[in-house]
Amino acid sequence: MDGLGAAVLEALFTQAPIGLFVLDDELVITRYNTAAAGLRGLPPDQVLGRRISEVATGFRVTELRELAHEVLRTGRPLRSYPLRGRPPTGPDREMAVAVSIFRLGDPADGGGGGLVVAVENETEQERARDRLDLLYDAYRLVGTTLDPTATAEQLAEVLVPALADAATVHVLDDLLRGEQRRRGPAAPDLPLRRLAFRAARGAWSTQRENVLETLPFATPFTRALADGRPRLVARLDAHDLWAGADPARAGVLAAAGVRSLLTVPLVAPEQAVLGVLTLYRCEGDGPYTPDDLELAAQIASRGALGIDNAATYLRERATATTLQRHLLPSGTPKLSTVESAHLYLPATAGGDWYDVIELPGARVALVVGDVRGEGVEAAADMGQLRTAVRTLADLELAPDELLNRLDGTARRLARRSGQNPVASCVYAVYDPVTRQLTAAAAGHPAPLVVTGPGGELERLAVPIGPPLGAGGEEREELRESVTVELVDGTVLCFYTKGLLAGDEDAPARLRRVLAHTDRALPELADAVAYALADEDAEQDAVLLLARTRGLPADRTASWTLSADPTVVATARRLVTSQLTAWGLAAHAFEIELVVSELVTNAIRYGDGPIVLRLIRDRYLTCEVSDSSSTAPHLRHARSTDEGGRGLYLVMRLTDRWGTRYGPRGKTIWAEAAVTG
Repeated sequence: MDGLGAAVLEALFTQAPIGLFVLDDELVITRYNTAAAGLRGLPPDQVLGRRISEVATGFRVTELRELAHEVLRTGRPLRSYPLRGRPPTGPDREMAVAVSIFRLGDPADGGGGGLVVAVENETEQERARDRLDLLYDAYRLVGTTLDPTATAEQLAEVLVPALADAATVHVLDDLLRGEQRRRGPAAPDLPLRRLAFRAARGAWSTQRENVLETLPFATPFTRALADGRPRLVARLDAHDLWAGADPARAGVLAAAGVRSLLTVPLVAPEQAVLGVLTLYRCEGDGPYTPDDLELAAQIASRGALGIDNAATYLRERATATTLQRHLLPSGTPKLSTVESAHLYLPATAGGDWYDVIELPGARVALVVGDVRGEGVEAAADMGQLRTAVRTLADLELAPDELLNRLDGTARRLARRSGQNPVASCVYAVYDPVTRQLTAAAAGHPAPLVVTGPGGELERLAVPIGPPLGAGGEEREELRESVTVELVDGTVLCFYTKGLLAGDEDAPARLRRVLAHTDRALPELADAVAYALADEDAEQDAVLLLARTRGLPADRTASWTLSADPTVVATARRLVTSQLTAWGLAAHAFEIELVVSELVTNAIRYGDGPIVLRLIRDRYLTCEVSDSSSTAPHLRHARSTDEGGRGLYLVMRLTDRWGTRYGPRGKTIWAEAAVTG
């Protein structure tokens, strides 16, 4: 070898940053580069004369030995083979290298044996790739759910063990309870909930998730909360001043072998601090670096955005749920002709609703509806539709006509929200005098009818009209009513689609539960909940059960009168006689006066014949029907007027009054609360 070649060789083995090793056939190191990364400062006697497996103990030595023997045997060089391990001079940090192995000469040609091993330090390049991979995983996996706990768990799972041996995620408890987040830093004395904890190793037996705690003041944890800046504790020492403020936590960290930690605030938009992420490194790992702190801050920002979105969803859902519960009836009325029970299973704070409306003449309206969408807007739409139904029910419209009119309200809501259709609804009216149920449906499942001791079940054959607020060709279609007669004790089951959305077997389970008609309705509603409630449900569900009971024949009385003024006295006598038979003689004077005015009004402004009917239920109902469709008008008579006070007297002597129109005229009714 000439002088230049010797000089180059000497420079490579003394100054080049690439690790160079010359091995004999037994893989014993005969020469090496003393400037190589991982070997600087190591005495030569700890390298020369030793097998490569004895020096590179922090790497996968078995794999390295097999690779070297393969190159010796075949002569095929190995280039840039990736290995990770811990160098002899830095066992507390991981090193990534690319190993190339070449055979020296060819033994068959009489060349010298042995190997040259070149080791390139690619730790920084690998670390950069690892950081990019970790960021990619964070943006891919964190924040995919609207559950803050799940988001915190995703954050901890991404970071352990990739960047930490253990991680905790603390979030302000106020935020999780639906309160509006505050701008800027968080007060260090606010209660925090430990939403997530994950550890790859170490003694962490005392650490649990979902723990409510307040972190002691003047620690890296509370300082990060107080000013919104991350903290790096490169070397954790039990004698650190802050450890005295939280000796219990310091003891846990010492027992787990923690030697370095990061505290990173979870900062949402508008610099709102939501909580703190803490990362721990234990013995055997290198301390955290500023690069680690920067990476943790980037990942924490992704977690903070996910938690903020989830908390916002929870807050809006809580608002919508509160609004919905205030808009729904607090319970169903206790009626003598219809026993009812309801079940509400919230999932998304949508627009499902039910109602039981007491109508004149002991009739009862049963309503179940479902507004499309979820959240505050759906709850508000539900409130408007429920109010509209009650208003239209007061007009005593037939179910099909009521839904057709309700469609106008739904269309206005559809124009505002930009979605069609807005809602579905089924509306039914039960008349206990005739024992008939009249129902109509707008895009809603027809109710189930359960009769007989054996629980025979069938679906009410009501035509399913278009949903409320529908556009296109459906807009021109009208809803139709169907009327059926029910035997006493019939159970009606109204529900929204969410009740059967769980699985394919849900309808069969519902039918099996409803077959037990001997149960009290609240018990039956509970049984439905036990059979069909799903904590992972994606839709709200409403169930309304009603058991019908007709009025006995002796609770009603009806007479047909001619349109002759002389029949007014006859009507008063008939009413007095009936009230006496019912034990209500004490109310005869007021009721006689009411009947007298109603009959007189029918004779004067209507057409005969006139039908007078009394119904005794929770209220005493007086009905006067005639064949005219002329609407009565309540006047404010002047002191000099001789007439015009009839309906005013009816209003003052009864609890409520109104007009109902039918195919053959109208009925004016009045109800009074009586005892006897």
